[in-house]
Amino acid sequence: MAALYILIPVAVVLVALAIWVFFWAVDNGQYDDLDGPAHSILFDDEDPKHQAAVDQVEEPDQEEKPGRD
Repeated sequence: MAALYILIPVAVVLVALAIWVFFWAVDNGQYDDLDGPAHSILFDDEDPKHQAAVDQVEEPDQEEKPGRD
């Protein structure tokens, strides 16, 4: 029974801390754009730093050229 005198206040403090962290995250914009990062991986193909993207820009809609490995 004496353990409850410690565990109940600790549980209340943890719940209060979790609620505070949630509201802090909402106020700082952590939940503003939930879909953007998930869809951004689909549109990274046009990054000019990638060789595949450079090849696609230079040769759009062409089959393999002879002599090219």
